[in-house]
Amino acid sequence: MTSEMTAEQIARRIEAALPGARAEVSGDDAHFSAVVTAPAFAGRSRVEQHKMIYDLFRDEMAREAIHALALRTSVPSGG
Repeated sequence: MTSEMTAEQIARRIEAALPGARAEVSGDDAHFSAVVTAPAFAGRSRVEQHKMIYDLFRDEMAREAIHALALRTSVPSGG
């Protein structure tokens, strides 16, 4: 049995790990979608941006507390 995460917990972890980030997360039952805007993404490829997020949830994905996490990432306007 896995310990599931909520969309709110995922958003909070992303925002805590990436200063200035804004995360909007939806979903449940271990399947989530996130739109993340963060200054830390500046100068990084889309793959690198996604890896930054996936690395935050490596343990949860390994034990399937998060089975799927679809991402849309961007740098804030003007930043």
